[in-house]
Amino acid sequence: MAGPGWLEQLRAARKTALLGDGKRKIHYLFEDGKEMAEEYDVTTNQLLLRKWREKTSLGAYGNWQIEVGELALPALGTLDRELIKESSTNPVFMRKDTKSSFQWRIRNLPYPKDVYSVTVEKDQRCCVVHTTNKKYFKKFSIPDLDRFHLPLNSNALSFTHANNTLIITYQKPVEILAAEEELQKELKKIKAANDGDGECKTQ
Repeated sequence: MAGPGWLEQLRAARKTALLGDGKRKIHYLFEDGKEMAEEYDVTTNQLLLRKWREKTSLGAYGNWQIEVGELALPALGTLDRELIKESSTNPVFMRKDTKSSFQWRIRNLPYPKDVYSVTVEKDQRCCVVHTTNKKYFKKFSIPDLDRFHLPLNSNALSFTHANNTLIITYQKPVEILAAEEELQKELKKIKAANDGDGECKTQ
């Protein structure tokens, strides 16, 4: 779908807002039944979490799929903690944006920076991470660019490595920055369901 089309879909979606824990939480229900939930920092309007879910072929809701951020872990029992401890050396891939860029962090990668290669595959519309020692390989897309039908630009991509974490940065195009600014204006019009009289507010 084209950029303006995506903004129109966001405007047309049924939206509910909640405030809590310093976050503004927005739930979207689209005409096709898909759901999107976002969390923003109340002070900075920074996007902290974006997740999606849709109904299965049997009509039940599937699991939430994380696009940005990561879910908080529930309280863990002893066995769970041991399992997490055992897997704590496995690479962990997650996206955590800034105001001006899309950003991904891959934790538990201990190799020096010159081992990594991060490139754009324009034909496949994805970014590729691999190591010269063949210990790690990852392909990932940028859904925001797909929703706005924008091309991937190699010059917008950069990476650094520190504290066993590979940090990949892609500078947001001006079209994305303008759309995000427009969306924030829309979201500010929604009164939070738990702000004031406590009745559920939707738009």
